[in-house]
Amino acid sequence: MSLRESSFSSGFAGALHTLGWVLLFPCFWFLDRLIAVCISTSLERRQRREEECYLHPLKVFFGSILFLVLFLVSAPIALLGFLLWAPLQFARRPFSYLRVSVQTESRNAGWDAAGKISFGFVSANLCLLPDSLARFNNLGHSQRRAEVIGRSIAQGVSRPHIRILVDSPSSCGTLSASSSLIPHTGPALYGATNTETQPAVVVQAADTTPDGEMHKTSVVGASMPTSYDHTDNLHPSTSQQQPGFTNSTQQKDGGQRRPCTSGGPALDVSTLFPANVDIVCLQEVFDKRAAAKLASALGPVFGHVLYDVGVYACQPCHVYCSFKFFNSGLFLASRHPVLEAQYHCFPNGRGEDALAAKGLLSVKVQIGHQKAKKKMVGYFNCIHLHAPEGDGAIRCDQLDMVTEWIEEFQTVNRQEDEMVVFDVLCGDFNFDNCSPDDCLEQNHSLFNDYTDPCRAGPGKEKPWVIGTLLQQPTLYEENVNTPENLQMTLEDEELRKVYLAPPVPRDAAPLVYPEPGEPWVGRRIDYLLYREHTLSNHLQTDVEEFTYVTQLAGLTDHIPVGLRLNVTLDLAGDPAAVQTL
Repeated sequence: MSLRESSFSSGFAGALHTLGWVLLFPCFWFLDRLIAVCISTSLERRQRREEECYLHPLKVFFGSILFLVLFLVSAPIALLGFLLWAPLQFARRPFSYLRVSVQTESRNAGWDAAGKISFGFVSANLCLLPDSLARFNNLGHSQRRAEVIGRSIAQGVSRPHIRILVDSPSSCGTLSASSSLIPHTGPALYGATNTETQPAVVVQAADTTPDGEMHKTSVVGASMPTSYDHTDNLHPSTSQQQPGFTNSTQQKDGGQRRPCTSGGPALDVSTLFPANVDIVCLQEVFDKRAAAKLASALGPVFGHVLYDVGVYACQPCHVYCSFKFFNSGLFLASRHPVLEAQYHCFPNGRGEDALAAKGLLSVKVQIGHQKAKKKMVGYFNCIHLHAPEGDGAIRCDQLDMVTEWIEEFQTVNRQEDEMVVFDVLCGDFNFDNCSPDDCLEQNHSLFNDYTDPCRAGPGKEKPWVIGTLLQQPTLYEENVNTPENLQMTLEDEELRKVYLAPPVPRDAAPLVYPEPGEPWVGRRIDYLLYREHTLSNHLQTDVEEFTYVTQLAGLTDHIPVGLRLNVTLDLAGDPAAVQTL
């Protein structure tokens, strides 16, 4: 049974809720602009210096007066809207569901013959706060960013997933397959400098490596024939598309040393989102209008979208009760129908984090049917944990809740006639695996339950790992302001030290990082985890590819990550399965 689309069981309640928000919104928007007009991003300050514009103080002065007056005038109307809107939050389901009819390729096509199926997942933190608050993170224009991000994700995941093998003239090994060899024209990026780019030819370079080294994939060349124009109007100018071919061996050698086990998963530092992604989980989509724009862009691609996830106003969370100004910021787009969905709000947020309804979203999706008429399903969980540094105990408590809530959700919704083919947990955990200050979280029992493909152990990353948190003051510098430049920066260890956030020391103690002989990784706070023991019998999971995505350069302060899992039915261990396949 599929979910209903409306957040309210009654159309009348939904209409009242919409009316209340319409009355509230003008006052909210004037307040947002009042703050935003006083805060500039580093890019805007640089543009004013280059253009020798000295009118900005006048703009701030008169803009502040104008929006303050409008805010005060609209406040009485907003109060009426609030009195109508707030009580209805108790009747609201904590998410909205968009379902669009989409023709998708059957994932079961090769299952009968090969006994194997693959699933792709992506997680990204977008910092889509109201514009005034996003500017504290050196990011502005939230609505425009949402539009470009939606188009960028749709473009990347809609590419065909083509795999070929070609001989590498530079090594005795073989280049593994490319993700896509088809030039693809797409929408313009919200970039940072005027630079023309060429369509991508994607080459996965898997040169023969010693034991313990990860195969390296590099997706080079943007597929967007545009020039980046970071003006207030954000009107990119198109340029002539010129087909081109760039081999990853022509890039810097900064990423070639990244180890894993021989024959392990491919590492991909890509200027495009992975092709044929099954589920995308986004965090910090706090702005309702930005969420609607993302849903509009991704709905026709994925078919099933959960957005506006979370609770508002005064909501009881266990023994606590606090006013929530923002929802959870979680957003999920799936190619597979959502059978069940459940949201839990963390009750122990503190400080500014207590103003948002951060929590856990758990979904059960329907994949297809096996020949034995067992329904193939998957479980997907996304979270956004407490953010302030030094609050490791709060995050550990939240991880305890996550473990408990996931077990409850799967116990209640598991059916005998189902085959569970994946169980994934992802999101912004707000702690890393290299900072001494995050030692408590690094040793949490959740990592005994779920497998982190990037983790060698508590406090120790695998050598090929790259941090996912960018330094906010440098977001618009040349080395990171385009997908291609950010890609090369991530592949160069010395540049990563400049543009990625470093580990956090404990109690102001001197930080010794990295240890001798270890690479410089940076803070990896965005996770994609999976587990096998909850899957149906005789199913085996292995990681095919792990991806760092640079397509959103200049649009967010996080590096999106992707994971592709291969799920194999162990026919040798299940004689009954041989008869049914």
